[in-house]
Amino acid sequence: MDTTYFGRNFGVMVFRSHTIHRNIFWRYLPYETIQAYQEGVEYLQSLGWNISGIVCDGRRGIFNAFGSIPVQMCQYHQMAIVTRYITRNPLLEAGKDLSQIIHKLTNAHESDFVYYLNEWYHNWDEFLMEKSVNPETGKWHYTHRRIRSAFRSLKTNLPYLFTYQKYPELGIPNTTNGLEGVFSNLKTKLRVQAGLKRNRKIKVIDQYLAK
Repeated sequence: MDTTYFGRNFGVMVFRSHTIHRNIFWRYLPYETIQAYQEGVEYLQSLGWNISGIVCDGRRGIFNAFGSIPVQMCQYHQMAIVTRYITRNPLLEAGKDLSQIIHKLTNAHESDFVYYLNEWYHNWDEFLMEKSVNPETGKWHYTHRRIRSAFRSLKTNLPYLFTYQKYPELGIPNTTNGLEGVFSNLKTKLRVQAGLKRNRKIKVIDQYLAK
């Protein structure tokens, strides 16, 4: 499940079944919320859908929002988060090392990835603790805040990055790539039909998602 936007306050939240490769529910909303995702799951369950696992983007609070349903953090979203912090071509050695680790994520076994991450921290813990002082205010801050944030994101989301390996019998995918492809194709379709008013866009979106 994920949400994409077609303008300010114009988003569509989509729930897609990985097993049948169909979009099974969507709703329009100005912005995504945990409550909206919860309502979507509850609505699908009320229709008789058996939701055995959820793959999502990992927004704050979402991992514990669905009771006993296993939740998988999309690994590509996690890679994107880390890349935003350290860039695609990090200049510092710590960033380069972390970039190499994050690019192993989608093909790694959980135990191996945890080992890589722990080794990285062991090698760079003193570096991460380096501080700088603002000469005007006298206040200090961590020198390498962006790398610290990238690492903290990984550590925080780590319990949910390998849910698909913990429940192999459920066939949970490790990314939302199927849905991202839907969003990409839909936006291409709407760009070709530029100038449509909102109500007409909704009709195009509905027709496309219902295919």
